[in-house]
Amino acid sequence: MEQKKLLFIGLVWPEPKSSAAGTRSLQLLDLFQAQGYAITVASAAQNLEFSASMADVGYAFQPIAVNDPAFDRWITDYCPDVVIFDRFITEEQFGWRVRECCPNAMTLLDTIDVHFLRLARQESVKKEQPLDRTLLLSDTAKRELASYYRCDWVLVISQFEYDWLQKEWQFPATQLLYLPLFGEKSSAIVPLERRADFVFIGNFIHEPNWDAVKILKQEVWPRIRKQLPKAQLQIYGAYATDKVNQLHNPAQGFFIKGRADDALQVLSEAKLLLAPLRFGAGIKGKLLEAMQVGTPSITTFIGAEGMQFEDLWNGAIANDWDDFANQAVRFYTDSILWEQAQYNGFEILLHQFSQEQFQDQFWNTFSESLINSKSHRERNVIGQLLNHHSLQSTKYMAKWIEAKNGK
Repeated sequence: MEQKKLLFIGLVWPEPKSSAAGTRSLQLLDLFQAQGYAITVASAAQNLEFSASMADVGYAFQPIAVNDPAFDRWITDYCPDVVIFDRFITEEQFGWRVRECCPNAMTLLDTIDVHFLRLARQESVKKEQPLDRTLLLSDTAKRELASYYRCDWVLVISQFEYDWLQKEWQFPATQLLYLPLFGEKSSAIVPLERRADFVFIGNFIHEPNWDAVKILKQEVWPRIRKQLPKAQLQIYGAYATDKVNQLHNPAQGFFIKGRADDALQVLSEAKLLLAPLRFGAGIKGKLLEAMQVGTPSITTFIGAEGMQFEDLWNGAIANDWDDFANQAVRFYTDSILWEQAQYNGFEILLHQFSQEQFQDQFWNTFSESLINSKSHRERNVIGQLLNHHSLQSTKYMAKWIEAKNGK
């Protein structure tokens, strides 16, 4: 039997050491590889310094370009059975070409996080106003939801977002697949007596991380240092800009360390992770990785969203900065509290992020839809309407750009 083929189209090349999104992409591809799929990863992005080597993980790679008919010729020859878009933007750019050239290919959109939810929360914080329908129903929301409907399946990484899309937006459950970011307890947990310092980690291209570091500098850290004058906070993250580096202040115990070569090692040697996230969506990779290496964390309701198991948390959740700082001091100085928090994190991993628990359900549902693709697609009436009408504007704009560029 001929080997099935998967095409993964990424907005960027996966960077598992820089972001949770990169880790998620490789976890997803590994699932398909384990099922015998031949995998090609394609992107129009430049091959960045920290991107994963496709050859090292056994995948082919294919540079592509937006608004380029060469993609049509290439994908027609490649003829994938499954196509995954890593964000709704890549579906907008290449979705119509995939459906035109390979109409039988099953299409999946991996949300990573619900972008319009994250952006609406960011706007809510910026404008200091409650999150309401006006902020949520943005042009981005309309584009993103339309992209969801055009695909055969939408992969959701957060249980909160899986429920929220159905409840608040009436998105059909028959097109949603819940597949969390996977994480398991590390085989080597560093004992408390060998740990030191507070830590924050996260790449600075992602706006919620930059905002969290500002909150640490302006609100949280001064409160902690008042109680723990010798404490130190180590800030790690890829793509730090001058505005980030200018926050470096050893006299205040506030250190900007740049990119971490091994995030798990950095987290494993710290006593406590601080993540005062005021906006965001999806699953926060830093909090999951902290659980994996047994490091308790103090975060916000946004940070812990979709990650708790039976109200357990591996530390504390606080939105008030006085409370946040006080909780950080408590867990930093109380070994009994610290060890209970570590245990809670291991319980959350076991019940919420175990690959074994979720992969079989994913494969059973997805495999059935491959076999019965015609009936699966017939249920998605809105998707058929959007693919017939609304995407034509994107298609013909691309055709116009092609003609203008002489392609």
